[in-house]
Amino acid sequence: MRKRKFSDTSLIVSWCTESFGCVQTIAKGARRPKSAFAGKLDLFFEAEISIVRSRKSDLHTLTEVVLKNPFPGIRSNYLRMQTAAYFVELIEICTEREHREPELFGLLRRAFGYLDAKDATPRAVEHFETELARIAGVHDERRLKADPAFALGNLFGRLPLSRTPLLKTLVAQAKKSAT
Repeated sequence: MRKRKFSDTSLIVSWCTESFGCVQTIAKGARRPKSAFAGKLDLFFEAEISIVRSRKSDLHTLTEVVLKNPFPGIRSNYLRMQTAAYFVELIEICTEREHREPELFGLLRRAFGYLDAKDATPRAVEHFETELARIAGVHDERRLKADPAFALGNLFGRLPLSRTPLLKTLVAQAKKSAT
């Protein structure tokens, strides 16, 4: 979901996993040219990971990564990447660290699969927000006509700042495609 520099040779990598929920790992030596992690630690990748859980903190040690799906179609289009980044930001806001939620992992996997094959649309964003609100227990489409993003924003105190510019761009793109 996210990666950042930890030291001259190591990275901190955040993952959304089916088994552990959202976790942070340290990938020791990942920034070295001949690292075993080379080419395996990028945004929007699906991978199987092995970690050694820390007893002292919520920063665990990443020991192995097996790439399953790099979702190359996401990287083929800036708007797809922007949408995938929004989905990740929204999940980071809406989840507790290390809280196992397999349905959330499945939602993100489906969203990446969609963006891998198709262009982003306002409807895709709305669907993702609706499903996330349903998983969080704050939106029931049959009973509520309210905006699921509004429900998420109320529950978690905010929505990603990237939402408004993303939706403006997607709506403009949809209008351009319709003409």
